[in-house]
Amino acid sequence: MSTRLSSGGRLVNRGKAVEFTFNGRRLKGYEGDTLASALLAGGQMMVGRSFKYHRPRGLVASGAEEPNALVNLGEGGRFEPNQRATTTELFDGLTCTSQNHWPSLEFDIGAINNKLARVLPAGFYYKTFMAPRAAWKYLFEPIVRHSAGLGRAPKDRDADRYEHFYAFVDVVVIGGGIAGLQAAKAAGAGGAKVLLMEQTPHWGGRAPVDGGEVGGMAAGDHVTTLVNDLKAMPNVTMRTRMMGAGVYDHGYVLGYERVRDHAPDTPGPRHRLWRIRAGRIVTATGAIERPLSFAGNDVPGVMLASAMRDYLVDYGVSPGDRTVVVTNNDDAYRTAIALKHAGLEVPVVLDARAAGGGALAEEARGLGIRVATGKGIAKVKGGKRVTGVSICLQEGEGAALEEIKCDAVAMSGGWSPVVHLWSHCGGKLIWDDMQAHFRPDADRPPLGADGAGFVIAAGAGNGAMDLRAILADATGAGTAAAQETGHAGGETPVPEVAAQPEAAMMPVWLMPQGAGPDLRMKAWLDYQNDVKVSDVMLAAQEGYESVEHTKRYTTLGMATDQGKLSNINGLATLASQLNAPIPSVGTTTFRPPYTPISMGAIAGEARAEVFQPLRRTPIHDWHEAQGAHFEPVGQWRRPYCFPRGGESHAEAVRREIDQTRGSLGILDASTLGKIIVTGPDAPKFMDMLYTNMMSSLKPGKCRYGLMCNENGFLMDDGVVARLDEETFLVHTTTGGAEHIHGHMEEWLQTEWWDWKVYTANVTEQFVQIGVVGPNARKLLDKLGGMDVSKEAMAFMEWKDGTLGGFDARVFRISFSGELSFEIAVAASVGRAFWDTLLEAGEEFGITPYGTEALHVMRAEKGFIMIGDETDGTVIPQDLGLGWAISKKKEDYLGKRAQTRPHMADPERWKLVGLETLDGSVIPDGAYAVAGGHNANGQRSTQGRVTSTYHSPTLGRGIAMALVHRGPDRMGEVIEIAKLDGSTVSAKIVSPVFYDPEGEKQNV
Repeated sequence: MSTRLSSGGRLVNRGKAVEFTFNGRRLKGYEGDTLASALLAGGQMMVGRSFKYHRPRGLVASGAEEPNALVNLGEGGRFEPNQRATTTELFDGLTCTSQNHWPSLEFDIGAINNKLARVLPAGFYYKTFMAPRAAWKYLFEPIVRHSAGLGRAPKDRDADRYEHFYAFVDVVVIGGGIAGLQAAKAAGAGGAKVLLMEQTPHWGGRAPVDGGEVGGMAAGDHVTTLVNDLKAMPNVTMRTRMMGAGVYDHGYVLGYERVRDHAPDTPGPRHRLWRIRAGRIVTATGAIERPLSFAGNDVPGVMLASAMRDYLVDYGVSPGDRTVVVTNNDDAYRTAIALKHAGLEVPVVLDARAAGGGALAEEARGLGIRVATGKGIAKVKGGKRVTGVSICLQEGEGAALEEIKCDAVAMSGGWSPVVHLWSHCGGKLIWDDMQAHFRPDADRPPLGADGAGFVIAAGAGNGAMDLRAILADATGAGTAAAQETGHAGGETPVPEVAAQPEAAMMPVWLMPQGAGPDLRMKAWLDYQNDVKVSDVMLAAQEGYESVEHTKRYTTLGMATDQGKLSNINGLATLASQLNAPIPSVGTTTFRPPYTPISMGAIAGEARAEVFQPLRRTPIHDWHEAQGAHFEPVGQWRRPYCFPRGGESHAEAVRREIDQTRGSLGILDASTLGKIIVTGPDAPKFMDMLYTNMMSSLKPGKCRYGLMCNENGFLMDDGVVARLDEETFLVHTTTGGAEHIHGHMEEWLQTEWWDWKVYTANVTEQFVQIGVVGPNARKLLDKLGGMDVSKEAMAFMEWKDGTLGGFDARVFRISFSGELSFEIAVAASVGRAFWDTLLEAGEEFGITPYGTEALHVMRAEKGFIMIGDETDGTVIPQDLGLGWAISKKKEDYLGKRAQTRPHMADPERWKLVGLETLDGSVIPDGAYAVAGGHNANGQRSTQGRVTSTYHSPTLGRGIAMALVHRGPDRMGEVIEIAKLDGSTVSAKIVSPVFYDPEGEKQNV
C-alpha cells in the first residue's frame, strides 16, 4: 500500500505535523506536503470516481495535469469544488471530500454504468436520445441534468477577497524550472526588467528530482545558486504560486497568483490576478509526461513514472511496495533507480523497445533490477487498486507471458512540451518525429503589431529534452528577449553540464501493438471522461475524421485537465485509424486559462457594494441632503424626484413640472455623456457616425444627431456642438457614454485606423446644469457676465464666457420644450455654481427637478428616449425621424442595412401618440391588440406602448407607441391590453402633445 517512508522528502518539514480530513476521515501530513502526497502517505489510493462509468480513480500525476484527484475543498464561505489535490498545499485544518459518487466513494451506485459500458460507447447520447421525441423532455433530459457536472456548487457567500494588479515589464518569463531561471538570468543580465513566475511554491521544476550535474554541482544546488543570483538582481521580480494563465495580443499576459491558499487565515487577498504588459514573453513551461495506453491503465496505483518519482523524492512517499515500471524511453529508469535506492522493490522494468535503454538501463541492471526489453503490459489486475500485471510482447496481441504481483505501476510514454501558452495567441506547432511530440515552431511564432514574434519558447517547453540542451536553449531565449526589447547587455554563459546520454525513445500509442477489442475497451485515454482507445477508433470508423469533431463526439480532452495527458495519445490513435501521419490530423485548439482560475480572481474587487461602483456627480451630496429619491441610470444614481413635506413621488413630480413650466426649474444633467472628437479627419468621421451631416456644422452651432449601428438600428442620440474646425463635442445619453466611446474607438482602430481622429471621454470633467422655464434667461441675466439674449444666442447655439464669476460654456438647447439653457462648468466648481444658481433663483421660485419630471416633459413634446422608444430593433424611420437622415451623404453606419426590404417595409410599426378615451394612464409596455390569433394561439398584436405617463400639464394620461402603420391611422381608436385581461380604448394622435409649434422654447 502507499505509505510515508521513514526518511526522505526534500520539501516536507517532518518536525511540523499537519492534520486534515478527507471524507470525514482524520489524517496527518507534514508542512510542505500537497494534499495528494498526504493522501498517499495516509494509504488513500482511491481519490474519486470517473465521470461516465464511475470507475475508481487514483492519482496519476503530481501537478496541474492531474485528471482524477479533484476534491470539494473547504466549508461554508470557503467551499470550492474541483480543486486538484496535486496542486493544493496542505495546511492545518484542511477539509475536503471526494466527488462524483453516491452514496460513498467506496460504494457508488453509479458504478453500474461500468457494467453497461458496451452499450454506452462514444456518441451513445447522440443515438440514444433521438427518439421517441417526447422521451427527451420527460426521461433523458432529467437524467442527464442530474448526472451532469462535477462537484457541488458553492451556496454560501465567498468569505475571501481578491484583487487585480497591473505590471509593465520588458520580459515576462513563465515557468520557474531550471530553464525559466536560466532565461530570467540571461534577460536580467542583459538589462531588461524581468518578471519571473512559477505556479508551484518551489523553484527548479524537475531538475532537483531528476538529478544531473551542472557546473560541477548537483542540479538542485545549481537551482539554489540561480535563485540567489536572481534575488540579487534589482531588475528581476520573482513570484511563486503564480501561474501564467493566458497570453493575448500585444504582449498582454494574465498571471494568476494564489496568495494565501496555503495559509487561509493570514491577512491579505486570497488570489491576485496580474494584468501584465510585456515586450517579450518567454514560455519556459516545461513538458508533461504521457501515459501509456494499455488495459487497466486507470486502476488506482497506475501512475506516471515522473509523478511517482516526485512523491518519492519531494515528499518521502511511496505509492506502493512493489512497483512495475513500463516505458518506451529512458527517463522511467530514473524512477526505478530512485525506488530501489529508497529500499522498495522493483520486480521488473518493461521496456517496449526491443533494443532497450542506454546508460540508465545499465545502472538499473547494476542495482539488480530486472529489465525486460520488447515487453509491455497486456492488462493490469485489480479493481480499487493494482494487484498485479500480465506481461506480453509489445509486438504481439496481448497473450500473457507472465503474471507479476505488484501494488503499483509506473508508466512513461514519452514527454510532450507544454505548448498551450505559445498557442494561445496564434503560435504554430511542428511535429518532432524523434521525440514524437508537437513543439513550438520558431519560424511561426505569435506575431505582434510590428510583425515580429513576441513569444519565445525555451527549454523543455521548446522541445529540448536533455539538461544540456535545456540550459543552452533557455540562455538563448533570455538573451534574445532582452535584446529585442532594446537592451544590449552582455552574453550569459551556458553552464557546463555533465553528459547524460540516453537511447532514443520509441513511440508507443497502444500496448501491446496488436491489442484486440477486449483490451482496447479497457485502455484509457481520457481518465476523467472515460474515453477509451476503442472510442476514438469508433469515431474514426463513423466518419469523424476531424480532430475537433472527434473531440466532441468522444469528449476526449474536454475534462478539467483539457487534454494535458490525453491529447497526443488521442491524436495518434485517430491518425492510426485514418492511416494518416499525426501532423496531418492536427491538434485541438488551446485556449486560456492554462488551468482553471477562480471566479473571485476574475471579479477582483468588483463584488458586493463595489460590484458595479456607483458614479456620483459633484452635486450628489446636495441631492441626498434634500431627500431625493434616486433611480439607477447605468452606473449613475440620478434623482427621480425631490419629495417635500410628506409628498408622494407622483405629487413631487407634478409640482416639479408645474413649477418648471410656470417659472423656473433646474436639473443636474452632469451624467449626460460628453466625448471630444478631434483631428483633421474628425468631420468625415462624424459624418460616418451620424445619420445626418455633421461636417457642415459651423463652430458655435449645435445639431441634434442620430447614431446607428452597422445593422441600421438606432443606438444613441444627442446634441453635437462644433468647437472648432477640427473638434466636436458629442453629447450622448447617460447610460451610453462608455458604450459610444467604445463604439467610436472600435471603428477607428479596426476600419478607419489611418484616419487622424482622437477621442476622449470627458463626461466626469464637467458639471452640466439645465436651467429651464420662462424665467431661465432672467436668472442668467441676474448672474451677469454673458449676453444670453435671443439675439446674442439663438436656439441651437453655444458660447463660452462667464456667469456669476464662473467660467462656463452655455448651450441654448431644450429637452423640455421650454426656454432652456444647459451650462457646463468644471467639475471642481460644479457644486458652488449649483448653489449660486439656487440662491439667485429664489425670487423666481427655482425648483430642482428629477428624471421623472424630465421624462414627462420630454414625452409631452414627443421627444424620443433611447431605451424607451428604442429596443435594438428600431430604426430612425420608425420614429418619424427621417428628417434627421441626410440625403446628401454617400454613406454612414447603418445606411445600407436600412435599405433592406424588411427595413423599408411600409408595414413596420411606427411612432404615434396615444390618448385614452377615459383619460387613464396606459400600462407601460402594454400591447395594442388586433383581431384574431397568431400561430401560437395568442391574441394578435398591432403595436406596443413605449412611454406612458400622467401629464399634469394636460391633465390626462399620454403615451407614445409603435403601431402598425401608425402615422397613416390618425384619429383611429385601438384597444390596449391590460394585465387583468381587459382593454382600454385609445385614440391615435400626434406624438407631440404640447406646444407643437415650439413657441415656448424659442422665446
